[in-house]
Amino acid sequence: MSGLLKKLPAKLTNKLPAKVSDSTKSSVEKPSSTLKPISNQFTKLLSVTKYLPAGARSSILSKAFGKVVPYVGTTGIYYETVEPNQVVVSLNNNKAVQNHIGSIHAVAITLLAETATGFILGLNLPSDRILLIKSYSVNFHRPIKKGQIAAVASLSDEQRLNILNTPKGEMIIPCVIKDRESDSDRDPIVVEMTWAWIPKAELEARRQGKASEKDAEDDTKTEAPIEESDASSTQNNSADK
Repeated sequence: MSGLLKKLPAKLTNKLPAKVSDSTKSSVEKPSSTLKPISNQFTKLLSVTKYLPAGARSSILSKAFGKVVPYVGTTGIYYETVEPNQVVVSLNNNKAVQNHIGSIHAVAITLLAETATGFILGLNLPSDRILLIKSYSVNFHRPIKKGQIAAVASLSDEQRLNILNTPKGEMIIPCVIKDRESDSDRDPIVVEMTWAWIPKAELEARRQGKASEKDAEDDTKTEAPIEESDASSTQNNSADK
């Protein structure tokens, strides 16, 4: 499990984003599912925490995942729902993530969407593959209010099966950004995150291939002076004769 379970904190001492009441949360329909979760480091962590109360489970997952990806952890992203069919992560509007007008910074919003889409793919990716962000677009259609925002990434069973049965591929992971303190029906941000995945063995082979090419270049550079030295020695020996 690559030490992921060891990331579980003994105590939750750091301040986490405040929760919001169910009435404040924007409702997003959760896809129905009949598929069982696959077994990888993320789903094993979920199985360890599944019997905890919802609040404690979310807090522990937020701490654990924040340590797995330290940069994400410093932003204060809170993992509300982490399931193979849906991941919901939220971020409070505090000074550390604000822009010049007091809204959540565009980069922080992008990171929130990248986190939601990346984790839902990670939950459905066999452990012999690795995920990579390929491209993304983020379109801001109206100002964000000063309260909490959330990113909701969802996958259907059909999409999950496609990921499972495709050793090497890519997919636009659907993501919705919710401005929880706004009463507008218009989505504030439209996001498209394209993720790719490849077998870990292929990535390792690429790395080894580059290393081999570099070694070959270094060997050539090292051999050249020796060959010149040998040639000079031969010429001198011939002259002496």
